[in-house]
This record gives sequence, structure tokens and C-alpha cells, in this order.
Amino acid sequence: MLKRFFISLLGTVAGIWISMFLVIFGGIMLVGVAVSKGAADSSVKVEKKSILYFDLSGNIRERYQTQPLLSLIQNFESQTQTLDDMLRSLDLAAYDDKIDGLYIHCGGSSLGVASREELVEAIARFKESGKWVVAYSDSYTQPDYLVASLADSLYLNPVGSVDIHGIGGSTPFFKGLLDKVGVKMQIIKVGTFKSAVEPYILTSMSEPARLQMQQYCDTIWAYVSGTIAENRDMPVQRIHAMAPEMIFTRAASTFVNDSLVDALRYERLVDERLRELTDIKSDKELRLVSPADYISASGSEYSSAKDHIAVYYAVGEISDAGQEGIIGPDVTADIIELADDKKVRGLVLRVNSPGGSAFASEQIWEALQYFKSKKKPLYVSMGDYAASGGYYISCGADSIFADRTTITGSIGVFGMIPDFSGLVTDRLGVNFSTVETNPNGAGISTTESMTPSQHAAMQQSVETIYDLFTSRVATGRKMDIDSVKAIAEGRVWIGSRALELGLVDRLGSLDTTIAALADSLGLDTDAVVRYPLSQEKFWEKMLRESGNLDMAKAAANGLDAETMRQLHFIKRLREMAPIQARMEEVYIK
Repeated sequence: MLKRFFISLLGTVAGIWISMFLVIFGGIMLVGVAVSKGAADSSVKVEKKSILYFDLSGNIRERYQTQPLLSLIQNFESQTQTLDDMLRSLDLAAYDDKIDGLYIHCGGSSLGVASREELVEAIARFKESGKWVVAYSDSYTQPDYLVASLADSLYLNPVGSVDIHGIGGSTPFFKGLLDKVGVKMQIIKVGTFKSAVEPYILTSMSEPARLQMQQYCDTIWAYVSGTIAENRDMPVQRIHAMAPEMIFTRAASTFVNDSLVDALRYERLVDERLRELTDIKSDKELRLVSPADYISASGSEYSSAKDHIAVYYAVGEISDAGQEGIIGPDVTADIIELADDKKVRGLVLRVNSPGGSAFASEQIWEALQYFKSKKKPLYVSMGDYAASGGYYISCGADSIFADRTTITGSIGVFGMIPDFSGLVTDRLGVNFSTVETNPNGAGISTTESMTPSQHAAMQQSVETIYDLFTSRVATGRKMDIDSVKAIAEGRVWIGSRALELGLVDRLGSLDTTIAALADSLGLDTDAVVRYPLSQEKFWEKMLRESGNLDMAKAAANGLDAETMRQLHFIKRLREMAPIQARMEEVYIK
């Protein structure tokens, strides 16, 4: 009954949403068809005196993934660049005589710290070829400045700013919201540090959670401040001294005096400088090439018909079903197919995930063991996160690589069953009567609290899965179980510390991981095919390139924003698998 109620409610909202959207979609179609047709009829060409152009703004994903139409509308992002394209384009362009240099335009991007660490390393490799790097921003955010600090010429708008403030992390707590709507979360967990459940039962952070967050924030800040200091050729103590000062409030000229930027210039004058560097006349357009277009034009994709290394991207939350993230059945099937493909000589699993469903994590782990049973090596490259379920699927690899600032570990399990009785019965007045042939005949209900026997059974189930998880880690990492449990308990570790604890084998980027596996197999580093294979669909390109999409979104979200957020949050709680291997959501600033 309750399930049908929520399905009906959400279906009504969706119906209103779709109806509004369809009215507008006809207008989008006319513009979008023309745009897409024009794009389809022209191929990207890279001419001499071209500039590789990075637009660091908006949400930059690990790798492009196709999305369902409605999901694309709801979660539309104008930013279509990906970390994968950026990294690959830098290595290709370094020795391409058509590319004169790199221009980084900083507008506030979403990349995680470990992703930026890999981008910094790739730009450094690009500079080794002797090519120049120019960066510009109206106002530099600290994460963007970390990347831009590598530039040979670092420009700032004359009324702009540079923000260096240190590192902090915030965790949202939902108990107040749940209390207001009458929902109680029933929690079963293993691990003192398994703080992923805290946002649902507390209003602020526990001391163990605060301790581990402080430790990894300190480590990340050491990397960020040290890298900026090295790139700008100044003592790291100067960066530390700036952090508490809210330096973004200073006059722009002080950033030149402090050697944080090289000069103050309006963007128009930066364009003129780029023309000078490429010997392009002032009345001609700059030849800026995006990472995606450059890769498309380079024809660098390796044929899957030849012997190759498969790089498989496991990005997002791990779930048992759905359309986005790491979907257990889909990933399992893909890995088995790669295992049976004789042209696939080895696998690099690229993990960027905070975890999720414990069941799906186990299925993926088993599929990876099947891959290894074919006498093929399995390496793991960890991105921003490879925590909890993300570590579960990684731990059986032959070799694990992490960035210094990767967040990993969080070896723990929890169960979370929502009790909606306060909302449905107390507030909406819907009552339930149950008939059972045996105790628990109707199963655990979300319309009433669990009984003591149900709670005990769930606790036993969580502990069983935790024992399985830690045994997988012990076997994969060749550690005794007591040593694993000593560093488990749901505790989060930063990449450099995880290396010391034996949770990873080496510090290094995805590029480093691929090179190591290629060397062990005697293959060239370009003998790589990226999976899952994906191709941007016609309507995805159309929607991304149509300027009318924001209007469609506004009409679609006819309900007020707060109501939409609450509906989405409750829907997410209902769809979440009851037993999770997941770390808490943390927003690093």
C-alpha cells in the first residue's frame, strides 16, 4: 500500500513535469535538430597554431556517460568536459606540432582533489615537452588555482581575486528534516568510525568522525599548499600564512606583489597575448580546441579487435539497479564479458566511488575474481574516492594504485531501515492492519518500528557481511584478519596513509597504473580500450547544445524547490538497499 502511495505521488509529479516539458520540447527540437545536424555534417579539424583549451567551470565528470533522457533534463549541466578527456588530450598534444600550448580558463569547477592531483601531474608532463601554459580567471577559487599555479603565465582580471583559505569539509545532517516529516531511521552498523549513518540519526558530527575528517583535511592541505608553493617558487609557510587572512578580499594588485599571479589583465588582453604566442593576426579567431574535440580529431582510439588493456570506469554510487552510477548487474556482466574476450590481456579498474550496496559490491568482487581466474592481471586505479563498497570491489586486485589525496578504506557495513509511521500514520492518518501465519510472516515493514527480534536478525546480517568484507580484504591484501579489523571499523584513510597501512600498493595516477600494467604485459601504453563503450546519442547532443534547456527545466520543476528536495530525499531513502557499504557524504572546500 505504502509503496503504491509513493509510486502514485511520484508518478503524478512526473506526469506534471513531463507535460510541461513536452510543450517546450517542440521548440527545443527545431533548434536542436539544426544544431545537431550542423555538428554531424562537420568533422573537427585541428590546424597549425592551435591551442588546447580547458574550461575549468561547472561540473566536470570523470568520464562521459550516457544518461536517460529525463535524467539528463533533470540533472542538466552545461559543462561537458571530462577528466578523462583532459588527461588524454594533454599526453597526445604534448608532442603534436599542431598544438602550440595550453590555455586554462578558470571559472570554478567541481573536480575532486585527487582528480586535480592527476591533472597537475599531466600538465607537468605537458610542460616537459617545452610548450607553454597560460591561465586566466576573473577570480580564482582555491581548487582551480591549484591547477593554474603550474602556468608559465598566470593572469587575473584587474578587479578579480585569488582565494586561498585552507581545507575544510562539511557533512549535511538530515535528522531535523526527518523529524519534521515524521520519518525515523533504524540503524544497524559495525564499526566505531562508520559515520555514514550519522547524518540520519544525529544533528552534528561525532568525535570519531570529526577526528578522521580532521586527519584527512590536514593531509589534503599539506598537498595543496605544498604544490602551490612549489609551482610559484615560494616557501610553503607563506601559503600557510595567507590561508587565515581571507585574501580574496584584497585589492587585486597585492596578488601580483605576493607572486600569486604574474600580471593583471582583462580577458580581451589575454586573448591578445595568446595571438602573440601563436602568431595569429589580431583580426583572426584563436584556434581553441577542447579536449573532446581534440581526441575526436586525433583518431587515437585503439581498436578492440587487437590485443589490449581494458580500462573499466566504475564511477558513482554502487547500487543493485538503476540507470546511473555503478549498477551491480551491468558491471558484473561487463567484467565477465571482458574476462572471456581473448583480446583483453589485462584490466585496469578505475574506481571513483564512495560505495553503496553491499550485495552489488560482492557480485562485482566475484566477477573480478572470475576475470583473474583467466590468468589475466587486474590492477586498480583509485580516483577521488574508493571507499567502503568502492574499496570492497578494489581489494582483490593484483596491484592497487591511489593518488596521495584519494579517500579510501571505510571498511565497514551498516543497515538502514526507514520507519515512515510518523509520516504516514501520525500525520497523514493512514493506518495498517496486518495478518500473519507466523511472526515476521509479513516481513519487516516500513510503516512501523522493527521488533526486537527483527533488529537482532538485522544486526546479525550486518555482522556477517562485515566479516565477509574483512575476509575479502585480508585475502586480497595478504593480511591476517586481525590486522584488517584493526584498521577497518569504517575508518576513512587518505591515499598516502593507506599506502603505509598496506591498503594500497603504490601512489600514482591512472596513467601510472596503465603504464605499469602495460609494462608487465609487454604492451605499448597506447594499447588501451576504455569501457563501458559509450557514444553520445543524438538527443543528448541536441539537448546539451540547445540554449532553451534551462527554460524546460524551470517549467519541469513546477513544484517549489524545497518540496522537490524533500520528495527526492524520501524517494532516495526508499530505493536504497537496506544493507550498505558506503562512506558518508563529505563536501571538501
